[in-house]
Amino acid sequence: MGIRIGKVSLWHVHAWDYIGQAQAHPDTDITAVWDEIPKRGREAAEKLGVPYYETLDELLASDEVDAVIVDAPTNRHKEVMIAAARAGKHIFTEKVIAPTETEVKEIIAEVEQAGIKLTVSLPRLNDGYTLAIQDILERGLLGQVTYVRARLSHDGALANWLPEHFYNAEQCGGGALIDLGCHPMYLSALFLGEPITGVTANFGYITGKEVEDNALATLFTASGAIASVEAGFINPYSPFTVEVHGTEGTVLYGTPDSKLLLRSKRDDAAAEWTEQPLPANRESAFEQWVRHIREDTLATENIAAAVRLTRLMEAANRSAQTGAVVSPQELNG
Repeated sequence: MGIRIGKVSLWHVHAWDYIGQAQAHPDTDITAVWDEIPKRGREAAEKLGVPYYETLDELLASDEVDAVIVDAPTNRHKEVMIAAARAGKHIFTEKVIAPTETEVKEIIAEVEQAGIKLTVSLPRLNDGYTLAIQDILERGLLGQVTYVRARLSHDGALANWLPEHFYNAEQCGGGALIDLGCHPMYLSALFLGEPITGVTANFGYITGKEVEDNALATLFTASGAIASVEAGFINPYSPFTVEVHGTEGTVLYGTPDSKLLLRSKRDDAAAEWTEQPLPANRESAFEQWVRHIREDTLATENIAAAVRLTRLMEAANRSAQTGAVVSPQELNG
């Protein structure tokens, strides 16, 4: 029998993407829907040909549900995921786990106590360019990393294709940074390869929304390495871009083509700018989640990255509000 999945809210823009992944996977089936907006949930359940549950508790009590995909508003993640964990349902969730590290710790504690499998959608950790950059760093071809820049932006606020609730500060916990900026944030932290000691952030409001549509966060480390994390809802042609610079070389991706370019003093084959091969993407976060359920293993690396992501997002939001440099380690001190 396949893993029977309840779809918990269709609030997020990627909700149907995850439904598609569940439908395509040979070991999973969508068997139930709940949504905080009943009309949206009933329409989805009818389209999927599965029951709609009027309350989350009813869905979680169903013997026809083994696990849930959570796409509820970010400010309801704690409530939803703790309820799911206590009901013994495995959880796959859109990032971030929750808006604050305090909430994340509460969720993780419930997940561990229940013994269920949690995996967070951090898709760019699994992409070929990320794996290639990690390999270059592990081989020491850049020397000591000194600067990372990662950017992701689209024109959702200009072209009005983002749902209106994505500009609701209470539901989202922020704007461009906590949505798109999650990806350059967790990649920057990964490529820096050392603890972040300070975070600053500046937000812009080009379209006058309640949340920022233009964002820059800067990460600092004890060694002096810096990362620039950039996101926006107001750029039609901004390519997804990663730069990693070190004392011995530089690697570039998406400037603007989807090619990985390396130049290194430590590699004779890359003494000039040289395109590097990209490995295939590794299995998706959803596929990893299913495997963890089937094999009774833990998404240790994924969860650690997701917890760190919330910590850095919380620090960035606080810095944008106060204008101060925020130490992620001191958030709950």
